[in-house]
Amino acid sequence: MPSKPNILLIMTDQQRCDSLGCYGSDFVQTPNVDSLARDGIRFDNCYVANTICTPSRASIMTGKHLPGHGVYRLHDILPSSEKLFTCHLQDAGYKTALFGKLHVSGRSFERENRNLNDGFDIYEYAMNPHDVGGTYNSYAQWLRREHPEFFKTLEQEGRNVKNIPEDAHFTTWSAERTMDFIRKQNSVGQPFFAFMSVVDPHDPYGDYPIASLNYIREDKIPEPHGISEEDVHKLPDPIIREHEHSYLGNFHKYDMQDIKEMRKGYYASVAFLDKQIGRVLNCLKELDIYDDTIIIFLSDHGDMLGDHSLLIKGGYFFDECTRVPLIIKPPASVPYPSVVSGLVQAYDIAATILHSAGISPDVIQKAIPDSRNLLDRTFLKTCRDEVYCLYRNTGIGDERTYFSPPNHASMIRTRKYRLSLYHNAETEPKGELYDMEKDPLEENNLWNDQMFAHIKADLLIKLCNWLTAQEISGLGSRGGEMFPDKSQWLNLNAL
Repeated sequence: MPSKPNILLIMTDQQRCDSLGCYGSDFVQTPNVDSLARDGIRFDNCYVANTICTPSRASIMTGKHLPGHGVYRLHDILPSSEKLFTCHLQDAGYKTALFGKLHVSGRSFERENRNLNDGFDIYEYAMNPHDVGGTYNSYAQWLRREHPEFFKTLEQEGRNVKNIPEDAHFTTWSAERTMDFIRKQNSVGQPFFAFMSVVDPHDPYGDYPIASLNYIREDKIPEPHGISEEDVHKLPDPIIREHEHSYLGNFHKYDMQDIKEMRKGYYASVAFLDKQIGRVLNCLKELDIYDDTIIIFLSDHGDMLGDHSLLIKGGYFFDECTRVPLIIKPPASVPYPSVVSGLVQAYDIAATILHSAGISPDVIQKAIPDSRNLLDRTFLKTCRDEVYCLYRNTGIGDERTYFSPPNHASMIRTRKYRLSLYHNAETEPKGELYDMEKDPLEENNLWNDQMFAHIKADLLIKLCNWLTAQEISGLGSRGGEMFPDKSQWLNLNAL
């Protein structure tokens, strides 16, 4: 392994684990990501710190949970004092480049401003395929130059554009710019960090190139589960309220054919995404640097796609939202297990990348003490005992929207159970408890089952202790009512 290996990070947006063949899907063809998984490590239980873009990406790129960086909501701005892990790579002699979406701060901020410590030598930023405005929009600049007629169409129609041509697609642009950068850096011999950050398979689901339908089995795409009237009424009120305020609206305003079309478009986007990833991987192989390049593939969060009568993402912690694909291909000369079933957090990739780049362990420990090195074979034997996900009054429907009462939620996931607590000062705490081994679809909420009262109590204590520690050590005050009302702490014993 070179002392400073090249590193490629591929991040997708809103991608579920079941959208990939290597995670068990038989209705969408993903041969390139599947091949990457065969060459590397597939993590089966990687969880995000938050279920929407901005806080999750801030965690991934800083190596910290939400209280550590102070970004809790869609429109929050990453504090200027916070550094992305790429800053440390620059200090270590890496050439760093971004091609696509960053979103560690609110969209309205990043369209016009760069984050002070983003750590990128080359900053080709773009938010999504439908927004062609803003000072920073390298994709729009490329479109205006290379595809002027389609640029005009996109400018006029935005999210209503269907079946974007392959050669004009955001993901194609990101892949081509990533390959150009890799070729140039290989010729000069400087180690590189390339961040290919795409928006697929994020909604609106219909912008995939039409040929991508050839790579899915529409007849085999499963219908959503947990959608009966009885199932819906089992959901805690905060989940229902959150969903009704989302930008796609309530699941039940759509008929099943609408939902099927959403799911078809989602998986067609995944197939197209896989094709473009294959081009980048082939580029590394043609340059004979694939074996010695560390490649990381993950997503920032998932998508409900109608499961549990919920759409997109929000203040709910079902696996469809919180568990994401994570694949790490280490250098070929270093043996690792092919599959890791232990619990990890998505922001663990920060420490993983910095350790791989030869950054001092002392520096890493001081900068991001909660991030873990996923290429540490000792750690991989057991991984984390539990993982946490937080949601704080985000308002995904509108950057200025707040729910009344606000939706504050906290999740702890152990190897066997998932507990979620919905809490704010205006309402009594509510929650969920699922046995993830016996009930992987999370359809039997055990919160009020007295046979599991002791398990609920133990998990609540762990969750509350962790939140308290985070409040003491982090930037909790930036999140408004970041933690449960103090009186509610006292009431938790009665739960």
